[in-house]
Amino acid sequence: MRRLPGVLLFLGGCAAAIWACGALWFDAAPAASWGFAAGLILTAWILRRTGRVWFVPFAGFAAVLVWWLTLQPSHERRWSEEYSRLPTAELEGDRLTITNLRNFDYPRGGEPGPRWETRSYNLADLEGMDLAVNYWGSPWIAHPIVIFRFKNALPLAFSIETRREEGEAYSALAGFYRQYELIVLAADERDLLRVRTGFRAGEDIYLYATTATPERARRRLLEYLTTINNLAARPRWYNAVTSNCTTAIRGMRHGDPMPFDWRMLINGLGDAMLHERNLLRDDGLSFDELKRRALINPAAVAAHESPDYSRAIRQGRPGFGPDAAP
Repeated sequence: MRRLPGVLLFLGGCAAAIWACGALWFDAAPAASWGFAAGLILTAWILRRTGRVWFVPFAGFAAVLVWWLTLQPSHERRWSEEYSRLPTAELEGDRLTITNLRNFDYPRGGEPGPRWETRSYNLADLEGMDLAVNYWGSPWIAHPIVIFRFKNALPLAFSIETRREEGEAYSALAGFYRQYELIVLAADERDLLRVRTGFRAGEDIYLYATTATPERARRRLLEYLTTINNLAARPRWYNAVTSNCTTAIRGMRHGDPMPFDWRMLINGLGDAMLHERNLLRDDGLSFDELKRRALINPAAVAAHESPDYSRAIRQGRPGFGPDAAP
């Protein structure tokens, strides 16, 4: 027990040094990271008999952190086409207008066709809110897409993502640093779902109806609108823990914040968490059966070019009535 403080200090110093090396590797240059690590080792060796070795990694961490916090996000980069435009929202009474709404076309066997639109919605026609959960490999990690349904308009979907530059690939490790800006895409749901079911390989989409009333769905929608306008005015960094596709949703909520749950970080289990909290319509089914029947890939592939896409992917699924989608 007498050694415990020393052990904790050692582990904390290692963690601080590793984080600093990663920050330099991703946000500066690999050479800077190697040089920093070599400098720490050399300094620690010089001070090995002074009793101050513990101070070395923390001092190095502090120096890197001060530099790292000066890095600023930007709207002015060579963005990949799918992230090239930021949506904005204008609300006059119940009349909502979304500019730069993404509605790309994904022809079978072809390349995506860029298409950006301006669409209007009547908030008095808002019926409810759905949740699509996207898996692409691990059952522990997923990507949520929130969808708002209207009586007389196509569903409006939002996806919180990394805004990547031309030729830039996503790295989960790089996401812990200041490597990507944050973007909230406003899109036709067919865009966000078809790219994951009919264009990319190896991805699964599960679609759930939430228990949100039109009034609660309206509050959630207004939070998204505020967020996209704030991002258009001022860029923000994405972070794999503090501002990712799930925690950023929680961060938007004001007045009735959702209690934190560790499954917000291991978000592949997020749908189970929502079901436990009675936030998903299940028609009396167990969660396992609900999830089995929520998989839309076969229906989405079959309806890929259908103008009745939104109805087709909901037809017969738990929680959705026969007229749930336009």
